[in-house]
Amino acid sequence: MNRFIENYDNTNFDLIVVGGGITGATVAYEAASRGLSVALLEKSDFASATSSATSKMIHGGLRYLSTFEFSLVRESLKERRVLMNIAPNFVHPAPFIFSVYKKDKVPNYKMKIGMLLYELFSFDKNKLWDKSRKMPNHQSISPERVIELVPGALKEGLVGGQLYYDCSSHSPERLTLAFIKSAVKYGALVANYAEVEDFVIEKNKKLKIIKGVKIIDKLRNEKLVVNGKMVINCAGPWADILLGKAREKHEDEILRRSEGIHFITKKLVEEYTFSGATPDGKHFFLVPYRNHTLIGTTDKEYIGKPDEYKVTKQAITELLDEVNQSFGEKEKIRYEEIVYAYGGLRPLVEDQTEDVYHSSRKYEITGEKKNGIAGLITVEGGKFTTSRMLAEKAVNKAIRILKMPKKKSISENSYIYGSEIKNFQQFIKEKQVQYPDFKPQHIEFLAKSYGTEIDKLFSLMNENTNLKTILNEDGENLAQVVYAIRFEMAKTLPDILMRRTGIGQLGHPGKNILEKTAQIAAKELNWDKDKMAEEIAKTEQLLQVP
Repeated sequence: MNRFIENYDNTNFDLIVVGGGITGATVAYEAASRGLSVALLEKSDFASATSSATSKMIHGGLRYLSTFEFSLVRESLKERRVLMNIAPNFVHPAPFIFSVYKKDKVPNYKMKIGMLLYELFSFDKNKLWDKSRKMPNHQSISPERVIELVPGALKEGLVGGQLYYDCSSHSPERLTLAFIKSAVKYGALVANYAEVEDFVIEKNKKLKIIKGVKIIDKLRNEKLVVNGKMVINCAGPWADILLGKAREKHEDEILRRSEGIHFITKKLVEEYTFSGATPDGKHFFLVPYRNHTLIGTTDKEYIGKPDEYKVTKQAITELLDEVNQSFGEKEKIRYEEIVYAYGGLRPLVEDQTEDVYHSSRKYEITGEKKNGIAGLITVEGGKFTTSRMLAEKAVNKAIRILKMPKKKSISENSYIYGSEIKNFQQFIKEKQVQYPDFKPQHIEFLAKSYGTEIDKLFSLMNENTNLKTILNEDGENLAQVVYAIRFEMAKTLPDILMRRTGIGQLGHPGKNILEKTAQIAAKELNWDKDKMAEEIAKTEQLLQVP
C-alpha cells in the first residue's frame, strides 16, 4: 500500500470516501469490489479514533433488546456470523457470563426471556464456513457456578447468571486495516494523514454540486485537490463538522457524541468475559485480554470539539468506582494497577433520549439534496459489528444516485484480504509446524494478527535474523515493525505500536523495546535523531495513564 496523494494524477474518482475507520474502510471495500473507482482519505491514521476504542467484541447487542430494537439485534447477529466467515483470523467465538443480582434493575426472569430472544434472533449462528467454530447455545447457571467460573464475582445477592457466546475481536485496528487492504486489492487508492479541509463546489441556481475535496497532506504539508463524482462522509464523530463545510455553516454541529473509555489491568478473569450491572443499571465488561483484563465501557455524553478529546483521570476513576462496587469479592482494583487506558467518541444519530447510554446504535445514510447539495452522502451512527451491512446500503445508494449499472455485492460471501482460511485451527497447527523457532502460542497470536500474510512476515525474519527478536509474551517481534512500514503504510511510532501491532496496547513496553522499535522505524523512514526523539516522546505521552 502507498499513499496515492504523493503521486496523484488528477484522476476523477467515482467515489471519495472520507474517514479511515471501520465505516470508511468497509464502504471503500464495498464500492471498489463492485467496480467503482474509489479514493479513501483519512486525516490521521487508519482506525486511530473510534474504531480502536472498542471493547474488542463483535456482538449482537444483548442490551438493545431492552429498548425493543429487535431489527438491530437481528442485523447485528447476522453480521456477527458474516464476520466470523469472512474474517476467521480476527473474529472468534467467546464465552460470556451475564451475572444477575437481587439489586439489578432487570430481574432474573427477564434476563432468561432476553436470552431466549437472543437465541431466537441468532437462529442461523452456526451456518459457518468453518464447521470447527460452532457457537454453543446459552444456558442459565446457578450462583455457585458463576463463582466457580469467575471467582472474583461478588457473592452477596447473586441470583445466578446466563452463560452464552458472542465473539471477540482479536484486533479491531488490524481488522479495519484488512478491509482497507481488501479495497486496495480491488483498485481503491488510499491515504492516511490526508485531511479534508473543504469541498470543491460547483454552484448552479438550485444546487451546490460536489466535485471533489480540498485536502492537506499532513506529512508533507502540501495542499491538493482530489476530484470525484461523489463523496461519502464516513468521518464518525467528525461527520457533522465535515458536513458543515459543505453547507458553509462551520458551526453547524448536529451529532451527539458519547464517550466510551476502557482500561487494562492485571488478570482478573480467565476464560470467561464477565458482565455485570452498575448501581444505576449500566453494564460493564471484564474481558480476558492477552493475559490481562480489559475493563469497560462508559457511555457518557461528550460536549466539546472531538479533536480535543482525551481520556481523563476523572473518567477512569468513575468507571473504576462503578466496577469496584459490583465486582471484586476479596480485593478491589486499585488505580495503580491500571497499565493502560484508552477512549473514543461514538457518533449517535438519536437525540430523543436524555441519557446517551439509552440512545440507539442504529445508523443513518442520508443524501444532502434536501439541503441543496448534490454529490454528498453522509453516514452517521452504527457500530463495528454492523459496518459491512451499513457499507452495502451506502454503496447501493451511491450507485442509484450516480445512475451506474447495478452490481451485486460480494462482501458477504468473500474472505477479506489475508483471511482466506477454511479451517482456522488447522491453519494454526500447520504454521506451528512450519515455524518451530517460535512457541506455539506465539504462532497462534501472529496467525490471528496476520492470517495468510504470516508467511510474508516470516520471510522478513529469514532475510534478517535480528528481526526475530521477541518483544512480549505474545511473540510480537521486530519483523512486524518493518512489515508495518513497508507494507502497511505506518508513518509514525504510534502507528506501529498501537495499530499495526499490539506492542503498546498493554501499556508501556519498556524503554529498551521502545528504543529498539524506534531505531528500526528511523532506519526505514529516514528519521534523524531529533525526529526519532520526537516520536519516542509522543509515544511516551500516549502510553501514560492520566
